[in-house]
Amino acid sequence: MLKIGCHLSNAKGFLAMGQDMLASGANTCQFFTRNPRGGNAKALNLKDITSFCALAQKERFYTLIAHAPYTLNPCSKDAHLREFATRIFAEDLANIAHLPAAYYNFHPGSHVGQGIETGIDYICAMLNQVLTKDTKNLVLLETMSGKGSEVGGKFEELRAIIDQLKLPEKVGICLDTCHVFDAGYDIVHHLEEVLAEFERIIGLERLKAIHLNDGLNPLGSHKDRHAKIGQGQIGLPALVQIMNHPLLQELPFILETPNDLAGHTTEIALLKSHYQGQTC
Repeated sequence: MLKIGCHLSNAKGFLAMGQDMLASGANTCQFFTRNPRGGNAKALNLKDITSFCALAQKERFYTLIAHAPYTLNPCSKDAHLREFATRIFAEDLANIAHLPAAYYNFHPGSHVGQGIETGIDYICAMLNQVLTKDTKNLVLLETMSGKGSEVGGKFEELRAIIDQLKLPEKVGICLDTCHVFDAGYDIVHHLEEVLAEFERIIGLERLKAIHLNDGLNPLGSHKDRHAKIGQGQIGLPALVQIMNHPLLQELPFILETPNDLAGHTTEIALLKSHYQGQTC
């Protein structure tokens, strides 16, 4: 069954977000845990969450993805910013524990000139501090485009993070198609080779979700500019191939394309029409 959705706002509550999912034809979605540029999270409305969970059960929604704010940088040079990232991370995990099936996705961060090894050490220090055996939600490291001093533009960097974790079973990977293409992985012409490399370095059992995005820039550009489905350098045929690949087609696919709800509704319908498995 195709598990597909888009990034939605939960500013009006989770129940309203669930209704937007239904309106768009989605059965999963992604949402920010707080303002993507930082700030405090809204107080939880447990009644609203209960109503959403009832709707999710009725409509057979699949695993949602909670996305950390972009300002979270656990490998900053600044110790105060690293402490801030740790606090936000812990708060978010406590909040989304009320949605126990949700994944928590985050960008590993930017080492800002300290070097990749130091950046990875800091990321692992945060995860080893925050993750416990009682952590309910799986945490996802997102593949990145490798712009600037980003950590996660290479599969080896994500593997290095996992290898230093005390509880590696609490962590998976979210593969972003725009990011990996920008990072130099040719998912258009050499998808099988890219998946084989992922399997060799990380292991496909750790791949838990896909951000299905087209990209504005050529292969290896390290720019991270998303495009609407079929309107970028990756193109619709390659994205359909990814969606239908036997090793990937059961994963949740999240659209982060530059669209409003109507645009995402159109894209979801388009992708459903190209899905080769059961769609409902």
